Amino acid sequence: MKPKQITVTEPLLPPLEEFIPYLERVWESKWITNNGAFHKELEQALCDYLGVEYISLFTNGTLPLITALQALDIRGEVITTPFSFVATSHSIWWNGLRPVFVDIDEKTGNIDPDKIEAAITERTTAIMPVHVYGTPCDTERIQQIADKHGLKVIYDAAHAFGVERNGVSILKAGDISTLSFHATKTYTTVEGGALVCHSAEMKRKIDHLKNFGFENEVSVVAPGINSKMDEVRSAFGLLNLRYIDSAIEARHKIDTLYREALRDVEGLRMLDEKIFEGVRQNYSYFPVFVDAERFGRTRDELYFALKEENILARRYFYPLISNFDTYSALPSAAKENLPVANRMAEQVICLPMHHNLSEEDVCRIIDVIKRR
Repeated sequence: MKPKQITVTEPLLPPLEEFIPYLERVWESKWITNNGAFHKELEQALCDYLGVEYISLFTNGTLPLITALQALDIRGEVITTPFSFVATSHSIWWNGLRPVFVDIDEKTGNIDPDKIEAAITERTTAIMPVHVYGTPCDTERIQQIADKHGLKVIYDAAHAFGVERNGVSILKAGDISTLSFHATKTYTTVEGGALVCHSAEMKRKIDHLKNFGFENEVSVVAPGINSKMDEVRSAFGLLNLRYIDSAIEARHKIDTLYREALRDVEGLRMLDEKIFEGVRQNYSYFPVFVDAERFGRTRDELYFALKEENILARRYFYPLISNFDTYSALPSAAKENLPVANRMAEQVICLPMHHNLSEEDVCRIIDVIKRR
């Protein structure tokens, strides 16, 4: 008998009977989109949970990135990381801007602050770092650089829902942060996302931009697009918010199981727990980096060995954004400029991590990894 399929992310769905009353309220209200009751309720609930003042909901996690660049009137070049999902750099490209890639820090997978200043030119107007795997960037160093050169900072916080450092939400860093509520994330509205800003004036501007630029029924103040979250997904988000703490705790236990079992496996490197000191994690992903010479198998050999056992891990992020045809011709995409990012992209494999994962599942995954 073929073993049960185990995937990287598999969202825990709340009981159907709990969701039906929400759907009934949407049906009875006859209001299914355009800033309805559930939409407003979810924005406030997320502000309360995340410890931020202003949130705008979006229909997915890419449009907040695109809108953030528009809201801050970014022009020219944006310094960013090649070690991310392509939505990060795509959002820059869609705005007619040029992404400039810099290398990453091997300890965290995040953009290396020591590499940023050398990439700044007279055309640079912003930095777009990513909290990779939910690991906070060095926000203080990045802000110091931004302030010195008069740059804006937009954080792609797609993985960082609920992440805090020293009791403060990581979403308070920079000028704007964006979230993804995709089905693979720790917190999900199936598809969805949000933009976090720091003033009522900026939220109004963002809300105009995500609704075609309408200020009122007869006035358009900006060339906006349609990226509003509907009432059904807002309702799903409200219900899922009730489960988020238990989901994070379940992921924490899985993280612990992996770490204890793989700690002494030669040739496998996990993110060092020291980088999470003072951090409230959400355990979005569990990346492992494979040194083929010491481990005895390449990353890809391990990936396909897991796949043969119906365990669907993910080489995340591979290929590197800068190596895709869309971006590879950029001067900043040259492999010699990005040695750490290229090495990590060739070594990384994210093991299954979701709150439906059982201890038996984890043991089966570990068994395949340790098998020689």
